[in-house]
Amino acid sequence: MPVAGMNTRAVAWMGMALAGAAIMTPPALAQVQYVDPAIGNVSILLVPTRPTVDMPNSMVRVYPMRADATDGQIASFPLTISSHRALELFSLMPGDGKPADYDQEVTRPYYYSTRFDESLIRTEFTATERCGYFRFGFPEGQARVLIGNRQTGAMETLGDRAVSGEERFQGMKAYMYGEFSRPVALKMEPALGGQRVTAAAETHELEFRYGISFISVEQAQRNLREEIPEWGFERVKAAGKARWNQRLGQIEVEGGTEAQKRVFYTALYRCSERMIDITEDGRYYSGFDHQVHTDNRPFYVDNWLWDTFRALEPLETLLDPRREADKIQSVVRMYEQSGTLPTFNTVAGNMAAMNGNHAAPWIADAWFKGVRNFDLEKAYEGLRKRSLETTLLPWRLGPKTPLDDFYNQHGYMPALRPGEKETVPQVDKFEKRQPVPVTLGNSMDDWNIAHLAEVLHKTADEKLFMKRAANYKNLFRASKAMMWPKDAGGKWIEPMDPAWDGGLGGRDYYDENNGYTYQWDVNHDYSGLIALMGGRAKAEANLDELFRRSLGRPRYVFQARFPDSTSMVGEFSMGNEPSFAIPFIYDRLGAPWKTQKRIRMLIETFFPDTLQGIPGDEDGGGMSAFVVFSMMGFYPVTPGLPVYDIVSPVFDKVTIHLKNGKDFVVTARNTSRQNKYIQSIRLNGKPLDRVWFRHVDLVNGGVLELTMGNTPNLRLGAEPDTFPPDAITARPEDEER
Repeated sequence: MPVAGMNTRAVAWMGMALAGAAIMTPPALAQVQYVDPAIGNVSILLVPTRPTVDMPNSMVRVYPMRADATDGQIASFPLTISSHRALELFSLMPGDGKPADYDQEVTRPYYYSTRFDESLIRTEFTATERCGYFRFGFPEGQARVLIGNRQTGAMETLGDRAVSGEERFQGMKAYMYGEFSRPVALKMEPALGGQRVTAAAETHELEFRYGISFISVEQAQRNLREEIPEWGFERVKAAGKARWNQRLGQIEVEGGTEAQKRVFYTALYRCSERMIDITEDGRYYSGFDHQVHTDNRPFYVDNWLWDTFRALEPLETLLDPRREADKIQSVVRMYEQSGTLPTFNTVAGNMAAMNGNHAAPWIADAWFKGVRNFDLEKAYEGLRKRSLETTLLPWRLGPKTPLDDFYNQHGYMPALRPGEKETVPQVDKFEKRQPVPVTLGNSMDDWNIAHLAEVLHKTADEKLFMKRAANYKNLFRASKAMMWPKDAGGKWIEPMDPAWDGGLGGRDYYDENNGYTYQWDVNHDYSGLIALMGGRAKAEANLDELFRRSLGRPRYVFQARFPDSTSMVGEFSMGNEPSFAIPFIYDRLGAPWKTQKRIRMLIETFFPDTLQGIPGDEDGGGMSAFVVFSMMGFYPVTPGLPVYDIVSPVFDKVTIHLKNGKDFVVTARNTSRQNKYIQSIRLNGKPLDRVWFRHVDLVNGGVLELTMGNTPNLRLGAEPDTFPPDAITARPEDEER
């Protein structure tokens, strides 16, 4: 029942969260109870996860500011963040404002609480899409809260209950408007780069609710009025819990252990952080042209496609095609506004990061899985421009350079010889040329562009991009069975150890990983790669060797040079995204039982329900989506091809409630830690002699039945005519039917 005085949007938000969750996720099947935001809060080497409180795909994202979960002090709380693991905006801290020791921490997707040791102040937080809500308990009856600028900005007091503020970051502004639950004494004072306000009152409990905007303070106030119009912390918290149950309840799992459910649903929660909808009352501020726009569709930002195109975006396409269309159309808008179709977009605009034109596999994958409600012609224009008219250099945006002209003429990015000085000023001094992943990644991207060109009847473009899709072959060194850097004269770089050489992160030749990862990074043409290696037997031996090969040096020495390449199994890195598809290559070699064995081992070994339960940078769902797919029992190996490889599920039953009203069910009879090998497969009651199925089989609803055992079935999926489509000549259109 709506609360008197609540406006339409607030009623809709809370009503949909509560009623919608009841429809999709009955209380007995509530899934949010399994989410543990503390998983991964201590990193293996690089950046830990955070116990983030937010709503799915929403603007406000809050967590305690500290180094990681082992840090004994919390410095403060941001009112939101600008991008995943990026700049915090505004700052709030109860007490004297100094970093404080804490204990009794509770973390939920919709709720956070902790108690500070010395003062015994209790801090609680919950959120809506564009607003946050703090509740503080002061045992001494002396309430004191400090709110201020985290970035350069200013604050303002408004009477004895409200404050507002603005901050400048990365060429744009963020705004906040907040209110206290009772009159407080407000004192303004300067702070580093801005101001801070101290609010004080004689009370044991004080609440603070606020709105965030990228448009104006007035819009921040409207956001607050619309989403939290009345005081009531528990009501907002309950609505947030229901909202998360609604999202997480789209996938129901049965069987498995409690720990496996915690890993699965925490991963699914992590997959719901990005992209974020920054629309405010039908308007949004775009960091791509620094204008306020009105649009009847939501505008999404914050996607790092190098990390997310492999698994996160295919998962999002599966779970909510309409939202995926809105996200892609948002990127089209970014192109229209800035002239560049981004691969890394944030609320502040285009970000030059990593390498590749990976909007291509994202958009193509969505299109060939039936997502059509976006401007494909304009998207294609942006993809084509990015591939042919702008630089391919890592961590750069801008016009072509001589190196790009060389790539267009010769079909590979040339490498420098050891000791040779860089002559092209646009090359980043730290990230270098990364010639192997640049060549391989753009080959795959161009393969996807070629298929979109076919859809648009651009025959000449289709031929051009299909030719470029084979560029990866120019760096295959047959005598080494490796992808090897080559200089501008066409000579192989020597001496060169693919396991070690290339400077920090291997960036002179590779990128974050060494040559053994990039030996296999040809998602769009495994058949061609296998042929280059000398056939299936040799390729399988090479793949076996990847998982067995010694690092050749102490692990700590290896990690000092390759800090991104973590959680090693031989030379295989579970902690970095280009590795995700590698174990599935066995499905293309007639040995799918090895895929089943490897994936189960990787999930059990590197994704426990612990503080160190993430093997590398999580990247806002990039790593977690691999977990969700793998634990369900299937995985999208080649973005752009609407098919999935079948693998060993950890649950007895997985039910995916599709947005079209149908269900897709995966059952695994006798599955267990020992029974990880698929004995037989039935799809909708019919026997299947292959270890893959089509996306259309999934979206039409149905049942995938697996019988599991503790001994490999060496015949299942062993014949070449049962292999998944894996050649450069494979046509996504053929798998749509």
